[in-house]
Amino acid sequence: MDALVGRGRELDLLRAMLAAVVEGRGASRLVHGSAGVGKTALLRQFADEARARNFRVLFAAGVETERWFPFAALHLLLQPLVRSAGELPEALRAAFGATQAHPDVARVALAALELVADAAERQPVLLIVDDLQWLDSSSRDVVGFIARRTREHPILIVCAARTEHSGWRCADDHPELLLGPLGPPEAAELLDSGRPGLAPPVRRLILDRAAGNPLALVELPKVLRSVPEDPADLPLTQRLEAAFADRTAAVSPACRALLLLLAAEPVAPVDVLLTATAGLVGAEISKDVVRESFEAGLTDGDRAGLQFRHPLMRSAIYQRATVAERLAAHRELAAALAGQPERRLIHEVAAALGPDDGLADRLERVADDAYGKNRGPAAVTALRQAARLTGSAPRRTALLLRAAELSAELNDHAQTRALLDRADLTALGPVERARLLNVAEIALFATDDPDRRVHELVAAVAAARQAGAADVALNLLWRAAARCFYQDAGPSARAAVAAELHRSEFDPDDPHTLAVWSYADPYGHGADVLARLPSDPPDEGRSLHLLGSAALCLGEFSVSSRLMAAAAAAWRVQGRLGMLARALAGAWPTATIGEIDRARTEAEEACALAEETGSVIALLAAKATAAMVAVLRGDTGQAAERVRDLRAHPQFPGMRGFAVMLAAQVDGLAAMIEGRPAEAFALLARIFDPADPHHHSVLQWAVVPDLADAAVAAGLEEQAREILAGLPDQARRLPSEMMVTSAAYARAALGPDENGESTYAEALRTVPAEWPLLRARLTLQYGRWLRRRRRYVDARTPLRSARDECDRLGARPWADEAHSQLQATGEASSRRSHAAQDRLSAQELQVAMLAAQGLSNREIGRRLFISHRTVGSHLSHVFHRLGINGRGQLASALDRN
Repeated sequence: MDALVGRGRELDLLRAMLAAVVEGRGASRLVHGSAGVGKTALLRQFADEARARNFRVLFAAGVETERWFPFAALHLLLQPLVRSAGELPEALRAAFGATQAHPDVARVALAALELVADAAERQPVLLIVDDLQWLDSSSRDVVGFIARRTREHPILIVCAARTEHSGWRCADDHPELLLGPLGPPEAAELLDSGRPGLAPPVRRLILDRAAGNPLALVELPKVLRSVPEDPADLPLTQRLEAAFADRTAAVSPACRALLLLLAAEPVAPVDVLLTATAGLVGAEISKDVVRESFEAGLTDGDRAGLQFRHPLMRSAIYQRATVAERLAAHRELAAALAGQPERRLIHEVAAALGPDDGLADRLERVADDAYGKNRGPAAVTALRQAARLTGSAPRRTALLLRAAELSAELNDHAQTRALLDRADLTALGPVERARLLNVAEIALFATDDPDRRVHELVAAVAAARQAGAADVALNLLWRAAARCFYQDAGPSARAAVAAELHRSEFDPDDPHTLAVWSYADPYGHGADVLARLPSDPPDEGRSLHLLGSAALCLGEFSVSSRLMAAAAAAWRVQGRLGMLARALAGAWPTATIGEIDRARTEAEEACALAEETGSVIALLAAKATAAMVAVLRGDTGQAAERVRDLRAHPQFPGMRGFAVMLAAQVDGLAAMIEGRPAEAFALLARIFDPADPHHHSVLQWAVVPDLADAAVAAGLEEQAREILAGLPDQARRLPSEMMVTSAAYARAALGPDENGESTYAEALRTVPAEWPLLRARLTLQYGRWLRRRRRYVDARTPLRSARDECDRLGARPWADEAHSQLQATGEASSRRSHAAQDRLSAQELQVAMLAAQGLSNREIGRRLFISHRTVGSHLSHVFHRLGINGRGQLASALDRN
């Protein structure tokens, strides 16, 4: 019987992907379908066609009881590629239990990608994962990781999930295919092909009740011989399960017991099933019961063990069993699995009837052990089960809260929210409430009414501190302070954070404390924070990240850029992709000071990683930085597209301040570059208006050079001076690089002409060498000032310097302007062309820069979390576009000098 009747369109779509992969273009697709619509049959048919086209097919399916075990499905998926455990990369050997190491998911994912990519060099690879909703989260994350990196490989990944349960985070351009019901003609064709000659009333009833569900059309005729008295007495899903369960009526009691045990433990070896069956029926059992299940058409078997022939068979048998029968089955499985403590515990939990604090204790110990071995998903599962079994409401909430904290740490925000929904918030003490709010800030970040939210967080901080939980209090206070920066909360909220920090006795040199002061009270305590920023910071990711954030908030951009680079390096080594996304998203200062190529690569990588890990704030910051980089490079079209994409994000309006301010800054710079200085001035002036949503009370001062340039070009110097009247006083209170250089730039560009020469000289002495772009722009303004005074010969030296430096930095608009100004002085000006380098994608440029430093393809792949074969492909493109023959020429080709 052809269960694929009516699925021609879906098969054609998948076949087209096979053809694309043969041509070297990897892809992935997620197939959604509710129970019984034929997704498994579709996958099997597709796998057969792929094998006929010489694809290596790797297959795995999610199993509910396997969700306890990290990388269980991945082990099954990759088994055909490995002859022995000794051939596996170290990270995979550890993941599969062959060593005592405890690798992070990112390193396992990269190792898996390398293994599959190497296999794909020999023949195209198709990875099929069915029942994705039941995959253990570690395996699901690895499959998603590979799926986002298939483009350079002949690899196709097809995953299938129940429509309402996928849990797969993948990029937006990985399409989904929805399997819906068959249409009436296809449904009738499928029914008649399998059971011709049905009585018309029965045929009509089946077509009506099946509603296009292929599995129902195949299975209902096997048990429905006549029209029942009440055709509507059962919903379709129950009727289908009844159809499956009724097919077990003719087998022996021992075989039915075997089937129930297989339903309770689908991955159990046959010998375990037979032992448990003997215990369940109280008699010796032979392998004849296995053969009986084959002959009844209920199971299939291979080296991996027994499997049900139909996806719904398992749930049908399990659901039709009585509660007593299920409990007995789990007890026998627990006894038969005595040599596998974790699997035994699963069945002891399933056999528990009501609260069992002893089991809850054991589960909590399992969670502790799993967390210590870097198996966070298993720890979350154990804590969730322990919460179900404990008889104490406060302990249940504590367990759920701990599970939510771990889940948030793993960036599984959907599960975090579900765990918090189960917690009894009335049972929370002050410390637990602070922990809850801390988790909510990660997984449930709400952008509405930041001032109210900050006050709520500060109140919880005070209560936790008074209860003696200083670490919890400081961490939550840091999150409250972060809202002051990212959402530019008002004076009342900032004062509340500062007052709570004053009342506490937190270490004034602790990176958390310095970050809180920087976020919440930059003008009051910024100078003290600048003095306390360590010249030799600890080589630890969290501290580096906090210190880099503190420097960014105050405008100490060169220091922030250095610290964030060090933090990113630490997160790379640890495989903490979520934290890496946040560190790279802080590339805006790097672009501002003039490291445009680095900022470009970091912003693009941050965008991809933020999408991958679900980090919204990092995503918005990275998108804003990418827009800034585009406009600094003179690509106003791409900058406008980036800003439109940024503004379209649902959480953008609530991020008043940082990301919103950058969007306005990009719009203003684009208008100025395109020759509309008055419009540019109006757009940039909005950032300095406290009533405008684009305003940021601190970072507004980073826009001063842009506003000054627009004012000079539009003849609006007086208006600019009025807007910036408060800058000198604020720069004295907060003597950061941003404040001091902006004040010097404004004095020179907007000052009276009679003092121009000395003012420009003083300003150029003030701008640090670590800010080459601003120095070049100020030098350009000085050259323009000299040219306007008709001092053409004097103007040429600063204009040449500005042209060459902007050329080197890749700041094309200012290089073009310096070039034009030089020509206006009567000097024939030529510019270096970097068109080939500019055609490199951000990742190609990143790979080229690392290769120029001497890193091998595998080292670059490990650093960027891509395969070494993708690195090789990128380098081939780079060599061609730069017109060079090999790695030895990369450094000189990339050097703009």
